[in-house]
Amino acid sequence: MELFAKGKVGVPGTPELIGANAEAIATAEDREKFKLAMIEIGLKVPRSGVAHNMQEAEKVCLEIGLPIIIRPAYILGGRGTGIAHTPEEFTRLAANGIAASPIGEILIEESIAGWKEFELEVMRDKADNCVIICSIENVDPMGVHTGDSITVAPAMTLSDVEYQMMRDAAFACIRRVGVETGGSNVQFAVNPKNGDQVVIEMNPRVSRSSALASKATGFPIAKIAAKLAVGYTLDEISNDITKMTPASFEPTIDYVVTKVPRWAFEKFPGTSGVLGTQMQSVGEAMSIGRTFPESLQKALRSLENGHMGLNCDPSETVFDGVSDDAMLKMISIPTPERLFQVGECLHRGISVELVYESCKIDYWFLDQMMSIIEERSHLSALTSATMSVRDWRRAKRLGFADAQLAYLWSTTEDEVRAARLKAGVIPTYKAVDTCSAEFAAETPYHYSTYEDENEVRASSRPRVIILGSGPNRIGQGIEFDYCCVHASFALREAGYETVMVNCNPETVSTDYDTSDRLYFEPLTREDVMNVIEAESLASQIPPRVIVSLGGQTPLKLANLIPSELIAGTHPSSIDLAEDREKWSALCTSLGIAQPPGGTALTYEEALVVAKQVGYPVLVRPSYVLGGRAMQIVHDDAHLQRAMQEIAAAGSLGREGGLSFERPVLIDRFLDDATEIDVDAIRDSVGEVLIGGVMEHVEEAGVHSGDSACAIPPPTLEPWVIEAVESYTRVIAHALGVIGLINVQFAVAGNAVYVIEANPRASRTVPFVAKATGVSLAKVASRVMLGASLSDLRAEGVLRAPVNNGHVSVKEAVLPFNRFPEVDTALGPEMRSTGEVMGIDSTFGRAFIKAETAAGTRLPVTGMVFLSLNDKDKPSGLVVAKRLRQLNLGIVATSGTAQYLERFGYPVDRVVGKVSEQNNPSAIRDDAVDLISRGEIAFVINTPRGRGAHSDGEAIRKAANIWHVSSVTTINAALAAVQGLAEQQEHPLEVRSLQEYHQR
Repeated sequence: MELFAKGKVGVPGTPELIGANAEAIATAEDREKFKLAMIEIGLKVPRSGVAHNMQEAEKVCLEIGLPIIIRPAYILGGRGTGIAHTPEEFTRLAANGIAASPIGEILIEESIAGWKEFELEVMRDKADNCVIICSIENVDPMGVHTGDSITVAPAMTLSDVEYQMMRDAAFACIRRVGVETGGSNVQFAVNPKNGDQVVIEMNPRVSRSSALASKATGFPIAKIAAKLAVGYTLDEISNDITKMTPASFEPTIDYVVTKVPRWAFEKFPGTSGVLGTQMQSVGEAMSIGRTFPESLQKALRSLENGHMGLNCDPSETVFDGVSDDAMLKMISIPTPERLFQVGECLHRGISVELVYESCKIDYWFLDQMMSIIEERSHLSALTSATMSVRDWRRAKRLGFADAQLAYLWSTTEDEVRAARLKAGVIPTYKAVDTCSAEFAAETPYHYSTYEDENEVRASSRPRVIILGSGPNRIGQGIEFDYCCVHASFALREAGYETVMVNCNPETVSTDYDTSDRLYFEPLTREDVMNVIEAESLASQIPPRVIVSLGGQTPLKLANLIPSELIAGTHPSSIDLAEDREKWSALCTSLGIAQPPGGTALTYEEALVVAKQVGYPVLVRPSYVLGGRAMQIVHDDAHLQRAMQEIAAAGSLGREGGLSFERPVLIDRFLDDATEIDVDAIRDSVGEVLIGGVMEHVEEAGVHSGDSACAIPPPTLEPWVIEAVESYTRVIAHALGVIGLINVQFAVAGNAVYVIEANPRASRTVPFVAKATGVSLAKVASRVMLGASLSDLRAEGVLRAPVNNGHVSVKEAVLPFNRFPEVDTALGPEMRSTGEVMGIDSTFGRAFIKAETAAGTRLPVTGMVFLSLNDKDKPSGLVVAKRLRQLNLGIVATSGTAQYLERFGYPVDRVVGKVSEQNNPSAIRDDAVDLISRGEIAFVINTPRGRGAHSDGEAIRKAANIWHVSSVTTINAALAAVQGLAEQQEHPLEVRSLQEYHQR
């Protein structure tokens, strides 16, 4: 729309907007235009008004009355939205909403929190044919963003009359808005008391729900939308799955799909954890079952957060000692744990009516959950020895996992599995066919259930099962899915039959045509072993299993899968690298330096190690991803808190925890060290390919996933590069790696230290592939199946890296705008949710591109606030010099200002400290005041101390709240000003990746 406003697209003589034109987009995205359009065609909408400033907002608020919902125009994921119950909340939310909207507009509407929420995925072609692809119902009532709500497809609680009314309304909506070709998502709210329907909003595009609907039905919405946009009609497009029906046939499904979000509040201390109209989840899991209870329990155990279903597992002990009244109060507040709290209430015998009054989750869903609770009571009176075949099948059809039954009967999962197999109760796999079995499915896209007919087809080709990465989360995102997908492509080309197992609807790996066969299943021991056994029966040849491409999720299953089936690195080598104590001993034996340290299981042991090496120390648990609970510790009290957190039975305890098998590594924190990442591949004959050496922009102490990094390394000396490449080869040989390995190093002074090694795909593999033109995932997948690197060179699969003089920079995308109460300073625990890449002829220019892509608006004019800790002030002189050369103003606190002026760099304005504003003699304005008034264009603030209420924290939070870009490390500041200077000398140019990769 910005391009349209500037006359660059959608006007004569420019590229045409197809699918949805500018007028349609404006009608759907502009809250006031959409409201008027719906009223015009006779559809109900909530009472509302539009505002562009606080005066207009307050007027609308008085007319409607509290509580009200604030919705900014042209935003994604509910950013800037909220429900205001008090005048103070309204003032804050309205101001934030106006700031969040690209056009400075908010819709203020009456709150209908507690109503039922539905979505319809609609498609329309140029002949005005419309179809509903999927209906979706939110389990959580209105008031929770649909991205944070548990959702079910198809809709469960609508009568046929209500559904037909909603369907007609969706068709009227897409026609009035003017989406001529393509797909849209229309959201409705229904009053549970009288069935009144109102239209909430429409997305004139493929949305998050479109991806879910595509995976739920097997109907590829984005692909069909693209064909419609270029002129096809629905009846001209064939259904890929049946090969017999056109896309004009509305999908019908004979199963239930459940999506459950995954959150990461533990990564953001200080957040309330309360769900609302602004999306806060970082990923989601989806499951398919024949009944809602089966589908729900499969989805819950897919989350990989310690829950194996609707309670009936060790996580339910958190409710011990909580009164019934307290439980009912808890379920009135939407949080990630609410569904489990509801399950506990029902398990205690609290009536469904009381539970409904507290949480407003529809009676139908509560009754279905009650059937799970009743079955649990029945099962608790039995044992694995007394279960009949009928008992087993009923429990499984309600979604109970072997692990839940083991918990219920105080036995092991192995014993439960053995008893079930002895009873002959194994899952059958049904096909997703878009037509409720009216036609045969040509594309094998399977889900498990417990019935009679198995639809897995026999095959004599060699099979490879690739275990995916499960729901996206901080530390494990789509980078790993990229690896799985490219492995599947490479192995299919090599003649293997590829089988993908995953439960994430957001990924390419769960597209039905990425692999020869797809299983939409949880990545648990039980479900994965069931797939392996089904594939073994179908081919009579045991399949090979790849566990090292999907991140930590499949890696943790490696020791539970027969080792002879695992392709690539042996599980014992994985354990050698993952266990901190064993890893430390290996490095010592190889003569490779590590930061001095030791391992511990208790605070007392940790204290001994800390005293030996001296503070600060870095505390790192075993078997965790994304730096979970890693901390830089400065004193004894801080060390005690860190050890207590690691030992706690919260989400960390489920991820890693503290035990004799999982020691904690405590080593000397290397101040001012440069961190380096190396991705490599070793084959079965011992050749090691160095894929890429990456230099981090941020110094050691910032998690590698949150740090920018560059290929080739911009400042590393040749001897350092030679040393890390040599060490990587030695470590890969010692571990017996066959496939990918990632090794992290730190350079301090004239010494190179190894930090850790991961014998698996790393999150940097896609970046290295884009930077060098070498697909490491494809090469590694072939190597794991026995090919040598020399074989792959001969085939043309492995080519030399491109070296055309370009520099590539990867930058993290951080979600702080969703968590305004969180300090944005970076540290050893990863908090980014994505990444971007910039590529250009120099490091500075590539860095500017990466920062811009990540949403960091670097200043061209205006004032830059500069506040540095003492350690960073010498480098701050370079920053100040560059800012002056760029004609940017400098605002600083007195300490930084005095230092700069001493070396000849006067500042334009000195501000007081936030913590001294109660002092009458203090300078009146502080940085927070200037940021809130829009007088600061950019913030450079490097953290000083560990105080929770430090000035720096207040400044960083203010910058986050008022959408002022900031950097919190001196290295990032230096890179930013270098890039700005280079951009000023020569404006940035656009080149395709193919041009950079020309050989």
